[in-house]
Amino acid sequence: MSLELYNSLTRRQEPFQPLKPDQVSMYCCGVTVYDYCHLGHARSYIVWDTVRRYLIWLGYAVNYVQNFTDIDDKILKRAQEQQSTMQEVAERNIATYFEDMRRLNILDAVEYPRATEHIAEIQQIIGALIDSDQAYAAGGDVYYRVQRFPSYGKLSGRKLDQMQAGASGRVDPEDPTGQRKQYPFDFALWKAAKPGEPAWDSPWGAGRPGWHIECSAMIRARLGETIDIHTGGSDLVFPHHENEIAQSEAATHRPLANYWLHNGMVNVEGTKMSKSLGNFTTIRDLLDAKNAPDPMAVRLFVLQAHYRKPLDFTQESMTAAQNSWDTLKEGLLFGYRFGESLGWTDTADSSFGQADSMRIDGDSTAVDQFRDAMNDDINSPGALAVLFELAKDLRREGNIITHEHQTATDPQALRQQWQTLTVLAQVLGLEAKPEAEAELGLSDAEIAAKIAQRKAAKQAKNFAESDRIRDELKAAGVLLIDKPGGLVEWHRG
Repeated sequence: MSLELYNSLTRRQEPFQPLKPDQVSMYCCGVTVYDYCHLGHARSYIVWDTVRRYLIWLGYAVNYVQNFTDIDDKILKRAQEQQSTMQEVAERNIATYFEDMRRLNILDAVEYPRATEHIAEIQQIIGALIDSDQAYAAGGDVYYRVQRFPSYGKLSGRKLDQMQAGASGRVDPEDPTGQRKQYPFDFALWKAAKPGEPAWDSPWGAGRPGWHIECSAMIRARLGETIDIHTGGSDLVFPHHENEIAQSEAATHRPLANYWLHNGMVNVEGTKMSKSLGNFTTIRDLLDAKNAPDPMAVRLFVLQAHYRKPLDFTQESMTAAQNSWDTLKEGLLFGYRFGESLGWTDTADSSFGQADSMRIDGDSTAVDQFRDAMNDDINSPGALAVLFELAKDLRREGNIITHEHQTATDPQALRQQWQTLTVLAQVLGLEAKPEAEAELGLSDAEIAAKIAQRKAAKQAKNFAESDRIRDELKAAGVLLIDKPGGLVEWHRG
């Protein structure tokens, strides 16, 4: 099975065929930089980072572009609240964006265009739309004529008579009653300047671009008139992506994107995440909290659900994700813990453990199962199931080596299994560094000391203390097995 993706435009799963062999052009709608990123952003960018990583693993050269919206009503409002400037607010939140995303192991885009860098391209498209009578100027504003684009609504499936102006909360503040518009659902391409706000000169008067035209201009400038994949959250289908299609395709007479991919929304305890409901969580609030989950556990939590499905964030689900990550991490650290005792001769090399330097059997059962899952519209839960089987096998082998100081399994077979796990996990952006070995819990020597203390407590008939030590070890993921003759075996749970 080759890669198939669910195309929001056609509403069906389709074989992926890029415009150019071995190359993929991919655009992701980025953040409006007025505040910290939240869990919804985390999900979206983890998902598209994973899609990008998988395409690279398949052998594609991926030109991945993600924009920053750095001119917007929300940014201007925040600047006023903070007695700052639009640029200062944008720069500050762009910096925190990179901090948050890198903690989640999200690769940097190839380019991060900003709306304010593309004013000329924005005006060029607007001018072309006016020349073709697809747009009109009105009182310093410029509006797009939706009625002159026959396929308007093809992405969202909406009809004009069913639509509401200002969907997704983007009410036009310059024309709240629609008095300048010739039709209620026409949308702004250019907004006339207001006193005290940043503005650029244009043939229609000083002003700034509308929200939707920014992405059309940045895509065209950085990737061309037609791209392979356009991504974003499902909340962007209408009006943002719908309007992108309308204005771009009216200007170029070519498809904007051949594949439209959208991720599902994040709920908190079954309720839509919202600041007004008080269930709004930023990425840094989550990762900096007391007893915070590992960033890799957050990434794993996102990938445990299919990207198109809703994702419900609860404390229980995050705890479960942390436990799952601990299992996977133990498998990923297997080579660092046991490679030397297994006779692997390169454990001291700087390249040891680096997925990029590993060679795995591309026709193995695990790789085939992983590839089949990911080829089925990026079925990350199915791919994770393959990783967990590999990790659990390695953990079992690790317990045998710990207690018996040897294993009947071929050391090179174990190496291949560990390398397969490491490579496939990296495709999903899940990585454990050697320094994380200390996070696995008690060392073997510490466990042996605890067992000796427990044995002494039992000999002194202090059974309460004996039980306490057993419970302490169990809480640390170490299970004890009492054998005849006072022998005690243990393994990590």
